[in-house]
Amino acid sequence: MLLPASSTAAVETTDLAKSYPRVEALRGLSLRIEPGEIFALLGPNGAGKTTWISIVCGLVRPTAGRAEVLGHDVVRDSLAARRQVGLVPQEVNFDPFFTPREVLRFQMGYYGVPPDDARIDEVLAALDLSSKADTNTRALSGGMKRRLLIAKALVPRPRVVFLDEPTAGVDVALRHDLWSYVRTLRAGGTTIVLTTHYLEEAEALADRVAVIDKGTLVGMDTPAALLRRFGRKQVRFKLDAPWSGGADALPPQLKLLGATLDATSETVICPVDATPIAELLALAALLSPAVVDVAIVQPTLEDVFLQLTGRPDAAASLQRAKA
Repeated sequence: MLLPASSTAAVETTDLAKSYPRVEALRGLSLRIEPGEIFALLGPNGAGKTTWISIVCGLVRPTAGRAEVLGHDVVRDSLAARRQVGLVPQEVNFDPFFTPREVLRFQMGYYGVPPDDARIDEVLAALDLSSKADTNTRALSGGMKRRLLIAKALVPRPRVVFLDEPTAGVDVALRHDLWSYVRTLRAGGTTIVLTTHYLEEAEALADRVAVIDKGTLVGMDTPAALLRRFGRKQVRFKLDAPWSGGADALPPQLKLLGATLDATSETVICPVDATPIAELLALAALLSPAVVDVAIVQPTLEDVFLQLTGRPDAAASLQRAKA
C-alpha cells in the first residue's frame, strides 16, 4: 500500500541529465518516489535505467540536475545519501572466497555499522540462506547467489533499496519467493525501487510505474491507471478457416468497431471499449467461416510498455528476457 505523500521524498531527481562522449543517457529526468512505495522503473535496453540508479546511489556523477535521497543531495551530501541506500546490481559482485556470513559482516563494516550476528542471522534466514551461511560462496547455486546479493544490500538496514533486475536468470519458484520478500520489506517501511524486463513482475509488485525511453520519461502512474489509459481489452474470434479478402472484407459493423485480423487470417480481433460483449457475439455469429472459439484478452503492462516506447527493439528485448 502506497503511503501518503511525504514532504520529504524517498528519492527525488529533478532535471537529471547524464552525457557521455557519444551518448546522452539521461535527458532531464524528473521523478519523485514516496517513502514506503514499490516503484518500478521500466524501459528498453539502453533507456537510461541503470544510469539513473547509478547516479542516485552515488556511483556516477550527473552532468546536470539534482538527485536526493531522503533529503540528502547525492553530490553535496554524498556520504549521508549513500548510508540510506542498498543496491542489488545485475552482476554478482561479492568475493567468491568468503562465506555468506563473512560477506554480510564485511558489508556492515562498509556502511560503518558495528558487526551484528543477530542481524546477519535474521537476513540469512529471511532469504533462506541459513543452511549455507558458512559455505564458500563459490559453491552456491545461481539462485542462492542472487539471494545473497539481496541479503548484502539489506543487512545494513537501508531505508531505500534498489533492485536492478533482481530476478534475472532465476527460476519461477524463486522469483515468487523474492516477490513475497519484497512485499514484506515494503510492509516494514522500506522503499523499493525496481527495474525489470519481466513486466508481469512490475504489474504484480509496483504501486507506481515509470516508463522511460532514450533518457526521458514517457509515462508514469499506477499499473491500473496505465492499463485504463493505454490498454485495450480485446475479444478474439477463432474461425474454422482463414478469412478471405483481408481485413477490408470484414463486415462493416465489425470494421466500425475496430476489428482486424491476425497474421493467419484465422482470428478476428476486436477491441472491447463501450460495445457490449453480447453485441459483439451477435455480430460474430454472422461470420462465415464460422466462429469455433472465443477468447477475451485483458490488456497487460507489456501492451502499455510497447505503446509508450513505440520501438520494435523494445518488443525484441522483452522476448529475449522471457526466453
